[in-house]
Amino acid sequence: MTTDQPFLADCRARLAFDLLSNTWNAVALWALRHGPVRHGELKDRIGGISQKVLTETLRRLAFNGLVERHAYDGSPPRVEYELTELGRTLLAPIDAFGAWAFEHGDEVMQAQERYTRER
Repeated sequence: MTTDQPFLADCRARLAFDLLSNTWNAVALWALRHGPVRHGELKDRIGGISQKVLTETLRRLAFNGLVERHAYDGSPPRVEYELTELGRTLLAPIDAFGAWAFEHGDEVMQAQERYTRER
């Protein structure tokens, strides 16, 4: 990314920001970091996500090549989700962003409180 270029509609940096702007995308990717997981277990790992939103999130991540869905025959049939190699490349940036949030989260919340009081 260069600083002299505008964020055009087809800019790759905008694509990356769009992928991580949805909270559930990063959360689901992080929850899949240790290997394949079934839908129900993934829902249990992610607090506060509905079945519908998890399904939408997994479809969006699969559409973008970050997650693969594996369906297995059997009785009952089972489905697992896992990160693709491309999806794994986002773990370090997600981890770095989480570390930043841990370090600066209190400052952000204080700024929000100040802003709210001043309005």
